[in-house]
Amino acid sequence: MISEALLEKFGALRVSLKKKEMLFEIDTTPRFYYQVISGEIKMGNLNEDGKEYIQGLFSKGSSFGEPPLFGEMKYPAYAMAVEDSLVWQLEKSRFFELLKSNPDAHLKVTKTLAKRLHYKATMVAGISTENATDRLLNLMDYFKEHIHKIPGDKLYRVELSRQQLADLTGLRVETVIRAVKELENAREVQIKSRKIYR
Repeated sequence: MISEALLEKFGALRVSLKKKEMLFEIDTTPRFYYQVISGEIKMGNLNEDGKEYIQGLFSKGSSFGEPPLFGEMKYPAYAMAVEDSLVWQLEKSRFFELLKSNPDAHLKVTKTLAKRLHYKATMVAGISTENATDRLLNLMDYFKEHIHKIPGDKLYRVELSRQQLADLTGLRVETVIRAVKELENAREVQIKSRKIYR
């Protein structure tokens, strides 16, 4: 998103994370802008029953955690490395300096935030249904159209695991497995070598 040269110019540091290592916890104060160099980071929370709900998955070039940074609010979710990862970490005041002096970077951040708001609104609408198959189709279609930008008539290979589908939709893994089978029987998805295609 923001060029590495620009991040380095403003003093960003590279932070290495091991798999399952936390970058920040729920209810902590944001102090940095983060952008993934390699690996994958997830933001999530746990409900009262200890079930994880993933707010988002972020890979190379993606930034995360900006809304609380801008709004001067505490993080509503934690950030954890899904695999060994490397991220840029830029101190908050330096990040704001970067945005003020680089309108193109500011526009990119604004567009990213707008896309995330759209995703949240789409997911809330989809999750409000009790129907597991509808939730899954809503999520798959969103990733196909808005994340991977695959035309509707082309097959999209769902890159998310059954566990990630469950965590992103608030369903149990067992429910996801049953719902995917229902979707296959209804010819809404195809299963090839254990991979889902929509």
